[in-house]
Amino acid sequence: MEPIQHQMMGYDRAITMFSPDGRLLQVEYAKKTVKLGNTAIGMVCKDGVLLVSDKRIVDRLVVLDAIEKIFQIDDHIMATASGIISDARVLVERAQLRAQQHRVTYDTPIDVLSIIKDLCNLKQMCTQSGGLRPFGVSLLIAGIKNGTGELYETDPTGIYNQYLATGIGEGESEIKEILYKEYKENMTLEEGLKVCVNALKKFLNTEFNEKRIDASFITIKDKKMEKVSREQIKKVLK
Repeated sequence: MEPIQHQMMGYDRAITMFSPDGRLLQVEYAKKTVKLGNTAIGMVCKDGVLLVSDKRIVDRLVVLDAIEKIFQIDDHIMATASGIISDARVLVERAQLRAQQHRVTYDTPIDVLSIIKDLCNLKQMCTQSGGLRPFGVSLLIAGIKNGTGELYETDPTGIYNQYLATGIGEGESEIKEILYKEYKENMTLEEGLKVCVNALKKFLNTEFNEKRIDASFITIKDKKMEKVSREQIKKVLK
């Protein structure tokens, strides 16, 4: 059945209504929203994890340093998003609360997977409850566990997958094609940053500017999130 027929028959008007071919159309629309969002890349390297995101500056009067596309969840966990960033903020704040509650209760840092499952349970609930809409955002969540880096992607349906490297947002297919060719498991964070930044440069083409890049990493050694400086980004572009 064609999409226009689905709309005429009302199968996309309620989140709880399946179309005759077994689809939840509002959830599919939410996934399309992610495809229109800013491009973000995550990568697991031998010495840590890395997130790189396009700030997508739409107003030249905006204060660049005030645009935040990578969020700290705990010392050892960070996240970035593509889609409706206000939806992402709600999910990130929930994750931050869960991480702090875990530290207070158990006096240990929370697992990355525990954060993922909690967020995905909420996302899934919003695909089967009347009066709600799905979260129109995908998240990349990266962290350190037992001396190794972990990277997960969640989508609006509540599905999550673990990756070595992946991209989300507008440039997803182009970025993944580059990662398939250039990613290696023994890459350092510096080498990974170069691959990610150059991948964004290739995708954005004439619109590329190093000021658009927001990047952060967590090393296995320190387990602390650190932002990549503008000077470091300029260095890898040479």
